Amino acid sequence: MATMAERLLARTSSSKRQQLSFSVLLLVLFQSSCWCCYAATVGYSYSEQEGDQVAFLPGQPRSPPVSQFAGYVTVNEHNGRALFYWFFEAQTSPAHKPLLLWLNGGPGCSSVGYGAASELGPLRVTRHGAGLEFNKFAWNREANLLFLESPVGVGFSYTNTSSDLTKLDDAFVAEDAYSFLVNWLKRFPQYKGREFYISGESYAGHYVPQLAELVYDRNKGKTNTYINLKGFMVGNPLTDDYYDSKGLAEYAWSHSVVSDEVYDRIKKVCDFRISNWTDDCDKAMNTVFSQYQEIDIYNIYAPRCNLPPSSAALAVDQEFVANDQEHFRRRIRMFSGYDPCYSSYAEKYFNNADVQRAFHANVSGTRKWQVCSDSILRSYNFSVLSILPIYSKLIKAGLRVWLYSGDADGRVPVIGSRYCVEALGLPVKTQWQPWYLNKQVRSSDYFPTVTFDTVVSFVLWYH
Repeated sequence: MATMAERLLARTSSSKRQQLSFSVLLLVLFQSSCWCCYAATVGYSYSEQEGDQVAFLPGQPRSPPVSQFAGYVTVNEHNGRALFYWFFEAQTSPAHKPLLLWLNGGPGCSSVGYGAASELGPLRVTRHGAGLEFNKFAWNREANLLFLESPVGVGFSYTNTSSDLTKLDDAFVAEDAYSFLVNWLKRFPQYKGREFYISGESYAGHYVPQLAELVYDRNKGKTNTYINLKGFMVGNPLTDDYYDSKGLAEYAWSHSVVSDEVYDRIKKVCDFRISNWTDDCDKAMNTVFSQYQEIDIYNIYAPRCNLPPSSAALAVDQEFVANDQEHFRRRIRMFSGYDPCYSSYAEKYFNNADVQRAFHANVSGTRKWQVCSDSILRSYNFSVLSILPIYSKLIKAGLRVWLYSGDADGRVPVIGSRYCVEALGLPVKTQWQPWYLNKQVRSSDYFPTVTFDTVVSFVLWYH
């Protein structure tokens, strides 16, 4: 049963919570011993949650008000490993809205820099990193949004044990993310029991389903750490090596990125069903990636940035000239949207000392924040070839799964996503159909769906 303080906070608008914090604290002091028992049970510290509240960030617009929190959650005390998060309450009725965790891919790219501050968060970094602007299309119109910088070493997340950074793989990342969730919910117990969803893009096509599976498995027989997982959704997700690689090559050819001769060569020398490609296949596929030096692989119709490259852009350029097989397969998932120079703007803003102080970040003051970590990408241990078995398992378990794909991404293209969905062998309940915006059919926006429409070009919604 909710305490009096929790009910008061739940009914209070975001703009008034800070004003009421002192009153609520006094109220808590006079509550019965049941509150103390509850706090001890969940390991909750009121001061921890209040300490993470972000009153105002440099350059933030004065209106509308944004209720936000940021800080560190320890995931391994022995090694001194902590992950950084940025959390936004829902704009209206946060006590009645679900909780959604967002993860960016890479591996090595920041969910703070991309997901939160450029894509779906309520505060976006403005041009040249001068400040923030309100995003009227933010997802926290419908959900409480939690952005996590994962794995350790990404963004502001850190470890005091350097050997941790040599152990990074999908299983390690999932365990840390699960530990983060359990500990974060202790700090924010008002969200414990709330409907919970996980979402992300690109290499988070691995992170998201694997974390969902871990939560599902750990929920069995658990009460204190139970997480009310309802489903997950992923955008342009890396899902299966065979289908993703096949789709990448077909997309480049079908969108005139490479010639017929190059594509014929790929079909002749590449067997994407095997994990160790031949030298001939590497050379053929490197021809594809070399063509993408001229255009943005993540949005083939967008202009490239002409500013001096950020660390993320430099990393991608370095990847293009790599010849060895292992390095070839490590491709960063960069953000690309209306402003291809965004990486530079984000790095300027989040390296501002005033921003970091307001953000409760980089407490040691010794690290430079990067939108993508080159070292994480280089050291990551890729060991999982397909996520499709997890899809089958969790769909049978009754979780809701949404896979969507924009049709301008050449790195994790819609063609590969279609192959992955078809491989699941699910029944189609609604045939391919057009999607309309302002009474106009969007280009190539036809999709099969089970129960739900979406605003992107291809979607599977299964429940």
